[in-house]
Amino acid sequence: MAILNKIRQKTLVLIIVIAMALFAFVLSGLFDGSASFSNKQSTVGSVNGKDISREDFIEKVEFTQRQMGPNATNTQVMNRVWEQEVRQAVLESQFEELGITVEKDQMRDLLKTALATNPQFLNEAGLFDESKMNEYIANLKSNSPAQYASWVDYENSLAANALQQNYYNLVKAGLTGTLAEGELDHKLDGNKIDIKFVQVPYTSIPDSIVKVSKSDISSYINNHKDKFEVEASRDIKFVQFKEVASVEDESNIKNELGIFLEGRLVDETGRKDTIVAFSEVKNDAEFINLNSDVKFNDRFVFKLGLASQEADSLYSLKVGETYGPYKEGGYFKISKLIAEKQVPDSAKVRHILVPFLGAQSAAPDVTLTENQAKERADSLLAVIKRNRSKFPELVKEFSSDRGSLDKEGRYDWHPYNTMVPEFNDFEFEGKVGDLGVVKTIFGFHVIEIEGQTSKKRAVKVGTIAREIEPSEETTAKIFRDASKFEIGAGDTDFEELAKESNFTVRPVNGIKALDESIPGVGNQRQIVRWAFEDDANIGDVKRFNIPGGYVVAQLVAQHKAGLMSVDDATAQVLPTLKKEKKAEIIRDRVSVSTLEDLATAESTTVRTASAINMKNPTISGAGREPLVVGTAFGLNEGETSSLVDGEKGVYMIQVTKVTPAVELDNYQAAANRIEQQKSLTVNSKLFNALKEASEIEDNRIESQVQ
Repeated sequence: MAILNKIRQKTLVLIIVIAMALFAFVLSGLFDGSASFSNKQSTVGSVNGKDISREDFIEKVEFTQRQMGPNATNTQVMNRVWEQEVRQAVLESQFEELGITVEKDQMRDLLKTALATNPQFLNEAGLFDESKMNEYIANLKSNSPAQYASWVDYENSLAANALQQNYYNLVKAGLTGTLAEGELDHKLDGNKIDIKFVQVPYTSIPDSIVKVSKSDISSYINNHKDKFEVEASRDIKFVQFKEVASVEDESNIKNELGIFLEGRLVDETGRKDTIVAFSEVKNDAEFINLNSDVKFNDRFVFKLGLASQEADSLYSLKVGETYGPYKEGGYFKISKLIAEKQVPDSAKVRHILVPFLGAQSAAPDVTLTENQAKERADSLLAVIKRNRSKFPELVKEFSSDRGSLDKEGRYDWHPYNTMVPEFNDFEFEGKVGDLGVVKTIFGFHVIEIEGQTSKKRAVKVGTIAREIEPSEETTAKIFRDASKFEIGAGDTDFEELAKESNFTVRPVNGIKALDESIPGVGNQRQIVRWAFEDDANIGDVKRFNIPGGYVVAQLVAQHKAGLMSVDDATAQVLPTLKKEKKAEIIRDRVSVSTLEDLATAESTTVRTASAINMKNPTISGAGREPLVVGTAFGLNEGETSSLVDGEKGVYMIQVTKVTPAVELDNYQAAANRIEQQKSLTVNSKLFNALKEASEIEDNRIESQVQ
């Protein structure tokens, strides 16, 4: 009844929304060219001169979408396929250049390894039989072209993985750790120095006296172009209009739900209907499912299992008593204590699972029908009743439950309602020592109850819940507010208009062309597409339908691909330039040659640090200072440096003691460590290095694959 009433109430809104959506779809097809495919590019990109065809790419996206399921967005799937295509193309160019291939003999070995445990290709001795595999492939080729094509794809996948492994192994074979490298690594770690130093921290100079101009930032960007290359991006700001229930809506929902507490005679469309008080209802499950937005849960629970802030009140009810209305988790609810009983709060059992064809989680090699599985379970039960000591060996031979196989089929002490309902009912409603066969979604279980704890009160609570959602009048008002703001924002200042209406403006900067997520509103690819349309102009305003309301967005800025602008780079560059200018100020005001004079001039002290090494260039009390430590290792014992610009300040250093690393008879162990480190680097960095060196052209936006 609740659901039918809602559908009836929302009919007009649904018709309007569907009509607008269809109209918008047609218009979008006309304006963005998606109504016709004749003008689209035939490729979505290229890697090192090799094109990635649009048709093949879309086919792979559709296949991957089916694999990843409905929770994966189209953009996520597309990006995954793109990365796969790029990886394959980058590596294939290397394979071709080196002449690496997978020959017939290696392919046979790969298949043998991959299918070594597949029952379909094993002989009577349980060994892989190549003739069976060849027969299977020949049969596919003759009788099932589609499955044969899948098999070819499988072989190609094996070959691609093997080629990649071969290539990586070749690269690793060329990377060795020499004795000289081993000796150097040992000395970087083992050579130690003690120093005295004075640090003049950059914080000693106020930021206010350091001036950094836009031209300074621009010069820095141009001198470090590799750090500031950026993709095209857009900045927007938006106001969100959420379809949420008003106070009046909540009051109406609560009052409507309250009718079920006392019951009453209702006059609806000229017909007299009686609503029975919830406390008087006999068939609680039917009544709840008819009137509630949440289905009836026909299970007993302990107090801790009442997932409710009202658990104390609900648990204290007597059978037949009701409680509510109360607000919880986006619903108004009234609850009734339907039944109570005493049950153990935990149990210990062992079981044998006999699955059948089609049962949940059944392995591919399961062939028993449901009747055959039941017969086998009954037979096992008869054997166990005669001799319970056989239970462990029968578990090992017949049970398919991997989770309990190593424990002789046992599930040690576990709480009530841990298992599926049928299993749970048997183990908690029976008594210790009971044996039986129980059917669940996983198959037939032969169960023995081995233990139960003391019993305590469990209750079954039925709840009529009504979702707190906006009324038709409220949703219409929200639509009007969003539309009015969209129109007004096109003619006046976006933020001023929002401020007048007490709306919150949210900025989003740096949106990329293939992004889909807008912070605060989730995956909204439609907004990103709009921001990157060719005819989009700064200041444009548009309203978008989103789940649970609307967004009115304004395009604030359009950033072209290339070097980051001065304004965008300022936050990143400013600290570096300020540090450089502070170092210059410190140098200009200091004219000393000893640590003591520098300390006196800067009102600080001479400090010491010991056992410093090059491998971990950290100075105790000052932090990580690679340049300063490197300078110190270039000094002789007793020698003092000039001023050195460090990470946290300007330094003067004097080396007080040099302790050379212990000389080793052989540096092979260190060389081996170097070689191992290089090998690990291949796994983590090789592909990215190849990708960076490749010529990759991404036309997904232009070819409208987005």
